Amino acid sequence: MSETVSTAYASLCADIQRFHARQMRLLDSGDAEGWAATFTEDGLFAPPSLPEPVRGRAALAAGVRAAHKELAAAGEVRRHVLTTAEVDEPDADGAVRVRSYVQVVATLRDQAPRLLLMCVCEDVLVVEDGAWRVRERYVTRDDRP
Repeated sequence: MSETVSTAYASLCADIQRFHARQMRLLDSGDAEGWAATFTEDGLFAPPSLPEPVRGRAALAAGVRAAHKELAAAGEVRRHVLTTAEVDEPDADGAVRVRSYVQVVATLRDQAPRLLLMCVCEDVLVVEDGAWRVRERYVTRDDRP
């Protein structure tokens, strides 16, 4: 049995897919300020690699700069591959919850790529100044509780 999808919902899903694609490209290219700008000013990012969530664009950008510097020194490239995004209908305040899988692929120069992590990413997205932004992002790893 097929489910009928409204044009508005299909458009919402396409917008969010474009947002996530751009955001992951910014992260993987090391564009710290560009990536941080995809969050609200007080946006929260809770990755499993840190003991506490990161809040605010300045702190988010600093984290990306440091990580990208370490990866470049090691000759490693990382790609975040976001798939199977499940997009909820907007909340009363317009926020949209999105759950997706993220594969983190690491490649060292002259070596085969390897799957580094498999994660679940849970976002709360809002429109701010005409653009989608992450208000909250929680990431959990499949190999940890």
